[in-house]
Amino acid sequence: MTAPSKTPLLDRCGVPSQIRKLKPDQLRQLADELRVETIDAVSVTGGHLGAGLGVVELTVALHHVFDTPNDRLIWDVGHQAYPHKILTDRRDRIRTLRQGGGLSGFTKRSESQYDPFGTAHSSTSISAGYGMAVANRLSGKNNHVICVIGDGAMSAGMAYEAMNNAGSDDKSRLIVILNDNDMSIAPPVGAMSAYLSRLISSKPYISLRHLAKDIAERFPRPLKQAARRAEEYARGMVTGGTLFEEMGFYYVGPIDGHNLDHLLPVLQNLRDSEDTGPVLVHVVTQKGKGFPPAEASADKLHAVSKFDVVTGAQAKAKSNAPTYTRVFAQALIKEAEADDKIIAVTAAMPSGTGLDLFDKRFPERIFDVGIAEQHAVTFCAGLATEGYKPFAAIYSTFLQRGYDQVVHDVALQSLPVRFAIDRAGLVGADGATHAGAFDTAYLGCLPNMVLMAASDEVELMDMVATAAAIDDRPSAFRYPRGEGVGLDMPERGRVLEIGKGRVVQEGSKVALLSFGARLQECLIAAQDLAARGLSTTVVDARFAKPLDEDLIRRVATEHEVVITIEEGSVGGFGSFVLHFLAGAGLLDQGLKIRTMVLPDTFLDHDTPAKQYEEAGLSARHIVATALKAMGIDVLAQGVARA
Repeated sequence: MTAPSKTPLLDRCGVPSQIRKLKPDQLRQLADELRVETIDAVSVTGGHLGAGLGVVELTVALHHVFDTPNDRLIWDVGHQAYPHKILTDRRDRIRTLRQGGGLSGFTKRSESQYDPFGTAHSSTSISAGYGMAVANRLSGKNNHVICVIGDGAMSAGMAYEAMNNAGSDDKSRLIVILNDNDMSIAPPVGAMSAYLSRLISSKPYISLRHLAKDIAERFPRPLKQAARRAEEYARGMVTGGTLFEEMGFYYVGPIDGHNLDHLLPVLQNLRDSEDTGPVLVHVVTQKGKGFPPAEASADKLHAVSKFDVVTGAQAKAKSNAPTYTRVFAQALIKEAEADDKIIAVTAAMPSGTGLDLFDKRFPERIFDVGIAEQHAVTFCAGLATEGYKPFAAIYSTFLQRGYDQVVHDVALQSLPVRFAIDRAGLVGADGATHAGAFDTAYLGCLPNMVLMAASDEVELMDMVATAAAIDDRPSAFRYPRGEGVGLDMPERGRVLEIGKGRVVQEGSKVALLSFGARLQECLIAAQDLAARGLSTTVVDARFAKPLDEDLIRRVATEHEVVITIEEGSVGGFGSFVLHFLAGAGLLDQGLKIRTMVLPDTFLDHDTPAKQYEEAGLSARHIVATALKAMGIDVLAQGVARA
């Protein structure tokens, strides 16, 4: 006998059109079943948990009220969109989240018609949503655009730039839902605030407001302005939201985001109104709602590996090697103990960059600037002008957002800001949106920049110490996500000679020049080549800028084949080496040189090992490249050893 389903209502609601057929009093059960399904799915795959649990009721309400996908629903960042995916014809694949060939951990246009905009970097939803709303208006369409943005994402300047623009357009149908789940910017929510929200979002109130506005238009200009401000401030006194009103948005809220009786009438009122212009709905939620371990966790179980659904205990593999992120943090603490001018800066990622450890040791010397990479970079530039030594710890993919500031405010002025670039290279389950593919190219082209890449955890410690010692120009050092090699760690890093690499293994026929953490694959490849009778040199370049020209010149003149290997796009270390060799005339002497970089495509999420295999940067690909360069039949020789 088949056991009854734990999710009978959810089983009937595979797409939003089926949710819209439900009666309002059935939605509470649907939300409860959706929460159970979300918890169970993430316990199998890992991923982002707390944020998704906080928007379960909101997700149900939005798909019940609005005509998705005709009405466009954008989830800012998208890590809270797992419940949305379950309700939009992807439940049968939800346990493939972040797995190779499976669903993305974020919204993705190519994945579903219900994902109108791909997200993963924060604070883009309002800009994209306003673009859609304007396009709809210009096309004569009458559908809605709804953007759900968290209070953390509202710390980014881009969100306010978008609101400033959209707020001046009272003809486009744009609804922004501020999901307030952490900052506690709202007063207590309850029956009175819910009543007021229903009242001011209702058609009679909005119609009366517009009637008053039309009458006020007949007044002299001073009286007209006074009338408008009186109405805004009267509502602001009882509901808040004056800031958003000043930006041109009609503010509604705060609303309890877990109470469907409060959510539904407000959303229905706004759906049916044609006179509001841009609207901001302030919804208060709780991260991790409905899962006690997540509710009790200080970080709300934001991102998790596989876990036990009863206890919340995560199944993390034990390793003897520390993570690169932790090594960076501990190395920076050591440097800060010796130098009180060292300052740590993060853009809303204290735990992700390891700086939560620095915060415990030096709470007065760390600054979390919020999701504001542009500000973070120029803030560091200001610190540097006054003799301090700022370390900006920012993921490679997020530093892209502050690139103009790196160029104009740091490099142009040759200010000694130190960029600690975490998540360099491929990052596994987070996929293309979080892969650090371009930083070597976009930083290496800048004058005055010192650019390093760590091949192991000891080298990372040395590069932290080296960056701390550079006081006349900016510097950056990149390191991957994940665990180190497992080396014995020194007490403190040592200062490296700027622009000097190291020879790890001497050979005579093939030279492998590694920039970054592919060094171990190069050593494996060198063993394989040696077994084939090809003596191989392995170099840890350490620096892409300035290059170790003496070492590269020697390698180029003493070997038949030279191969550069890096975890970055074209335009990086290999390009710098080619540029030098061409200028030095060394390419005219029969040297066979090959560059191995990430392919010219965005690689989907998978395990890092499979991603690097797909990228062609594993040991067997290095061996194949060397053999092919020497004219040896790769198929006859066989593939590299595992």
